[in-house]
Amino acid sequence: MNKDPEARLKERHLSSERVYDGSFIKVRVDTVWLPDGERAKREVVEHPGAVAILPLTERKEVVMVRQYRHATGEVLLELPAGKREGDEEPLACARRELEEETGLTASQWRVLFSFYTSPGFCDELIYLVLAKGLSQGEAHPDSGEFIDTVTVPVDEAKRMVFSGEIKDAKTAIGILALEAMGEV
Repeated sequence: MNKDPEARLKERHLSSERVYDGSFIKVRVDTVWLPDGERAKREVVEHPGAVAILPLTERKEVVMVRQYRHATGEVLLELPAGKREGDEEPLACARRELEEETGLTASQWRVLFSFYTSPGFCDELIYLVLAKGLSQGEAHPDSGEFIDTVTVPVDEAKRMVFSGEIKDAKTAIGILALEAMGEV
């Protein structure tokens, strides 16, 4: 009797070939055995992982950032976020990124959950972190990072998700999580 009920779904890794080794992401092509015995190739983008911060004001507003994203060719409205450095803990990364991008610090922090952004081809895991008890300081974005900070009432942000004004997945997930968790 098989002790793993998901065994009939799993692929078995045979080999990997690194095809790109960038400063931020890496790409490999894996050869795998499929559950039916056939071989297949899988292209995988390796990502260091990230955090997305839900800065929630006492007035039930979400602090977001507006920035140009080259891959989309658009300026997007997003939660403050950033990639983890090495084995950096999600909460430490969240504190660093929130202050860098918005100048905000928070007295209350909670890691809510994590999720894969595009598991069909990428291993990026984002931790969603709630930040409350906000205090304003001075932002110091990374070199080459151009950001506007925007504060939006949660109800308006929810409307913007469903109208398509907010297109970023991590931001939509975070805003909708606020209501599901009873934070608004």
